[in-house]
This record gives sequence, C-alpha cells and structure tokens, in this order.
Amino acid sequence: MADHYQMLGVERDAGTEEIKKAYRRLARQYHPDVNPGDASAEARFREITQAYEVLCDPERRARYDRYGSDEDQGFQGFGGGGTAGTGGLGDLFDAFFGGGSPFGGGGGGRGRPMGPPAGADIETVLDLTFEEAVFGARKDVDVRTAVACEVCEATGAKPGTTVDTCPDCKGVGQVRRVRQSILGQMVTTGPCNRCGGMGQVIPDPCSNCRGEGRVREARTFTVDVPAGVDTGTTLKLGGKGEVGPRGGRAGDLYTHVRVRDHARFTRDGLELHHRQPISVAQAALGTKLAYETLDGTEELVVARGTPTGTVLRLRDKGVPDVHGRGRGDLLVELVVDTPNDLNEEQEHLLRQFAALRGEAVADPDHGLFSKIRSAFR
Repeated sequence: MADHYQMLGVERDAGTEEIKKAYRRLARQYHPDVNPGDASAEARFREITQAYEVLCDPERRARYDRYGSDEDQGFQGFGGGGTAGTGGLGDLFDAFFGGGSPFGGGGGGRGRPMGPPAGADIETVLDLTFEEAVFGARKDVDVRTAVACEVCEATGAKPGTTVDTCPDCKGVGQVRRVRQSILGQMVTTGPCNRCGGMGQVIPDPCSNCRGEGRVREARTFTVDVPAGVDTGTTLKLGGKGEVGPRGGRAGDLYTHVRVRDHARFTRDGLELHHRQPISVAQAALGTKLAYETLDGTEELVVARGTPTGTVLRLRDKGVPDVHGRGRGDLLVELVVDTPNDLNEEQEHLLRQFAALRGEAVADPDHGLFSKIRSAFR
C-alpha cells in the first residue's frame, strides 16, 4: 500500500491543517459522486480517506510513523461490523456542504467543544444626503442590541456564585450516541441536551440577565461612510452586532445605505448629469456662465451657435470611486429655452430679426384675446 504521506501529497512533518487541506482537495477530485461508475476513482477515494483518518489522529499517526502501519485503520463504509471512522467523512461534508455531517464531529468521532454561540448580526438603514454619499461622512446609527451583562460580567451566574461544568458532557458541549442498526454500529454526535451545547450549567442564574449573560440596550455606533457610496451599498462594522450568550463573540452590524435625490443632479454610476437651460441669444452668440457644481463655482463656456442638446463635460467633477480609483465627470446638457412671454417690443425686434434672415413667421395676433392678454401684462 502506498505511503499515507505520499497518498495525500504532503511532507512527513506536515501539520494538521495542511493535511486537511490536501485531503479536501483530493476528496473533491475522487469522490464517487463526482466520478460515477469509476471504480479506480472510488478505490483512490478510499485510500486517501484512510490516509487522512490515520494522519489526523495523533495516536494512530505516531504508531504509523513508528511501525509503518496501524492495525485498527481502514475505511469501513457504513457497516462491516466495526465503528466507521468519522473524521474523514466529517471533513468531506465540510468540503462539499460547508459542515453539517450526519456522522458527528470530526477527529475520529471525538466531540469538539462547542461553547457559547456567537451573537446575531444586526441590520439597519442609514439615510444620506446626496452630498454625503458623494464626498463621504461620519454618521451615527442607533440600534437596540444585546450587550454583555455588567452585573455578572457576561457569565450568566449570580455574583458570588460559580458556573459548573456540565456533568453530562464533561464541558465538551456535545455527547456521543451509539446505536446498532442493520448496517452496523453507528456513532452520532450532537449538542448536549442538559447544557444546550454550552458545556456549563448555572445553578444560580443572574437576576439581571436571567442567566443569559447579556441584556438588551440602546447603542450608538459611528459609521465611516466612504466617498462614492450609493443606495444599496452595505457597510459592515465587524463585532458591533449582538453579543452571544454567556460571553459568546459578537456578531456584525450591517448598515444599508439609502441616498436622497438631489434637486439638480442625477447620478449614473460615477457620472453626474444636469440639464442646463440657456436662452436663444446665449446659444446663438455664445456666453460664459457661472455654474455651480458640488465642488463650487465653475466657468461654463457656451460657444457661438450652440444647438440644444449639446453636452459639456467637466472632468473629475462627478462621483469618486468608492475604492479610491479616480472620480467620474459631470455632464451638462445645454437646452435652449424658447421664450413664450415676449412683450410687444421684444416681439417686434424678433420679427425684424426673422425678416433680416428671410425666415417666415406667423402673423402677429391683434385680436380681442391678444388685447386682453396685453392688458394684464
């Protein structure tokens, strides 16, 4: 039989994590579900699983390193009259399904200490002005969350009393159950019912937190909003979520950004857009406008004979990239504003202008309605 180290492709001094990594890579490659009907792949899978189970068990590995064999090794499937080794299967389920092996804990079936569970994550919404989203800001968010109980210092026990090790699981938080079936002896591992997987029991709970080790209170956190965020951006504050019961680590705080609309500008990615009206005379003769951007006043040069729909681009006056890779532009679309409130003198001059250019225009309206309209000007 091939050497276990060679089978997994690791050195003889490889650590447990390196061995696990090598096994998971090979298990994905040779698993029977990945190679249906391939007998050689199935045989290879059994061999690498056998090698993994030996090298990840300190006692069996020491015996293998000393004698070159281990008598009680072997991948026995789900029957065979013996207790199936569950270390390889547990890590295989980790590799394919992210955990949750139905065969119990890893490491040769030994229960892993569970301890206090982590706290839950929190989600909240942060409203920003358009300018705050573009340039960034420091904003406070208020949440109601679970925090460590100060009375019992998160132990869950009444001050002056102690927390006891669970007598059922001996502090591991898990218990092994062996049952006999027609397929052989099956070993499963699950949370201890007495301590709920904590590994500890509290004879005299804290009255303030009722044994939870945490209480709910209002908290305020400051969020550093980077420049360039937009509606839908989520900002994470690690460790600012709910603390876990009895000293369990805290979850995270996820802040979902919501940006208000701007009175003038619309956003398209990193670009800003605006429709700027100009008069007929300005479009025909050209002009210079004092134009207000988000950064301040810029001079906007309108060339002679500019048609409506002309777009002027102001470089680097748009939205910064949230990752710091430059800034977008501001696009100003010029829209010629046709006057509809001419007085008699202005209309007369405009008719003269049309006549000089040989342009046909409608006759002047001197009817009753025109006189009434003129009376109210």
